Amino acid sequence: MTRFDLSGKKALVTGGAQGLGEGFALALAEAGADVVVSDVQDDRGKESAARLAKVGRRTGFVHHDVTVEDDWKNAVATTIDLLGGLDVLVNNAGSEITGLLAAFDPDDWRRMFDINVVGTGLGIKHAFAAMSPGGPAGAGGVVINVSSVAATIAYPALAGYSASKSAVDRLTRVAARESGQLGYGVRVNCIYPGLVPTEMGNRLAGDMVEIGLGESVEHVVGNVVEQTPSGRLGAVDDMTGAVVFLASDAAAFVNGAGLPVDGGMGM
Repeated sequence: MTRFDLSGKKALVTGGAQGLGEGFALALAEAGADVVVSDVQDDRGKESAARLAKVGRRTGFVHHDVTVEDDWKNAVATTIDLLGGLDVLVNNAGSEITGLLAAFDPDDWRRMFDINVVGTGLGIKHAFAAMSPGGPAGAGGVVINVSSVAATIAYPALAGYSASKSAVDRLTRVAARESGQLGYGVRVNCIYPGLVPTEMGNRLAGDMVEIGLGESVEHVVGNVVEQTPSGRLGAVDDMTGAVVFLASDAAAFVNGAGLPVDGGMGM
């Protein structure tokens, strides 16, 4: 057994039906954790959980809109019921809407903030309630929030997204302090993924072209690669190791931290 072994851990991954969320769930399962996937996409979420089951871990799917508090109550209760506890929450569900400040759309911003910020805050709230002494899980645990490299750089047409993901960073640090001072026993960290060619990442590149910030998707991607010291886009597998690390005993003294997984783009 290594310090990265997650055997016996029980995890909930939001937005786990596709992209990074599905990758995080699979990586946690491969490291030994039992994992429940939650998402608003029921069919894809069930398919994701079925793939996890092939790893030989206990798993399940629960419908979950992260902006709805009752959905959080149900997702946490379902995870504890299915797995027998909750040790790790990956607050991954998120939304990205590209737009220039000159075309500021308050409804788009409200939707992004509702998912990215309020959803993350509700996740922290219900993780604390479940994992703290006296809670239905009650053995402490780990919350891993998914921010973005956009929280650390100024990139055109991502003002709303950047602001929401910067808020995730601040939520992370305040939550870690509150957990420590109040004796919850829950570590809270976040990661800053770089651009990954998932459905969301590919859509972002296309949106940049549509609003005139790139000649083609290839041009937009090339611009990102030029700004990345590692010289390439990230892959889902590049992101998952950071989540496994933060969930593991190897990160037992890592708390209130933001871990860049961006190939150096945000340095």
